[in-house]
Amino acid sequence: MNWVKVFIAAFFEVFWVIGLKHADDLWTWTGTVISIIVSFYLMIMAGKKLPVGTVYAVFVGMGTAGTVLSDIIFFHEPLKISKIILVSILLIGVVGLKLVTKDEQLEGGETE
Repeated sequence: MNWVKVFIAAFFEVFWVIGLKHADDLWTWTGTVISIIVSFYLMIMAGKKLPVGTVYAVFVGMGTAGTVLSDIIFFHEPLKISKIILVSILLIGVVGLKLVTKDEQLEGGETE
């Protein structure tokens, strides 16, 4: 469940990063601020049960990959093979960190 929080936080990170560039009225700025709050809240909650360094690395890596892909898909940034290769390497590292990090054990041997 904690990893789900990290992935949702990274999803909202993409929205607030895009919002910082494209927000131009009250509604878009409101959405940007809400995305920041949700993103950081979920990341902080996950960091209480998982190693903070790993949570932050996964959060930033997923957010970066999502932002680059959003720029390409929605804002017509040029698609460069070098960008795709580098984002793929980043995602491999993020998945690797997730795979080698276990959730904190709760009483009774269950993981959250």
